[in-house]
Amino acid sequence: MTFQRARTEEQREIRRRAILDVAAAMLDEMPVAAVTLNELSRRVGLAKPNVLRYFESREAVLLELLDRYLQEWLADLAGELAEGVDDSLPMAERATAVAEILSRSLASRVVLCDLYGAQVGVLEHNVSVEVAIRHKRASMGHLATMTALVQERLPELGENAVLFNLHAMAMAGALSAYSTPPPSLEAAYQAEPDLAHFRMELKDSLKLALTATLLGVLPRH
Repeated sequence: MTFQRARTEEQREIRRRAILDVAAAMLDEMPVAAVTLNELSRRVGLAKPNVLRYFESREAVLLELLDRYLQEWLADLAGELAEGVDDSLPMAERATAVAEILSRSLASRVVLCDLYGAQVGVLEHNVSVEVAIRHKRASMGHLATMTALVQERLPELGENAVLFNLHAMAMAGALSAYSTPPPSLEAAYQAEPDLAHFRMELKDSLKLALTATLLGVLPRH
């Protein structure tokens, strides 16, 4: 892929989307930690300083991808919750259904979970105040959307829906690291199967955590 110099805002936006698309393709092949600006530049066909004309850092690229993946996931989640939760069921059964749908939906989006897991500890540490503010504003919008979706199925949650959703995403990010161990750990688990208890299947682990959290914060009659 090669580019001529972008001279209009429309051309700049095309370049930005192309860089994001290449970064997304890289994440399908490798973990977040392995995505480097040098390799991204090589695959895009631009010198690294030219990539930095569009994104100030590798982390800024990945934060924007996180925003994209969250937006796409929430659009799908709306339909999954509407189809999968019977609003006539008792509260505890609706909570179990919501936890099942969230865990299944997130487990099918490993890249989203990996990005979310890297967000606080890595991705937010090499960006400007401007990028950080833009990212957090977008995150607030996504949180509001997710809160409305969950509250629609579990109105009993009330204000606890916000905290539950924050915990749900944090758990998805943390547990995804245990479900996709690096090659050295994978080899260790194969050599000593007893050690494989530390390798957690994302969907089942997340379902257990989300169910316990939901049933813990719902009101008791």
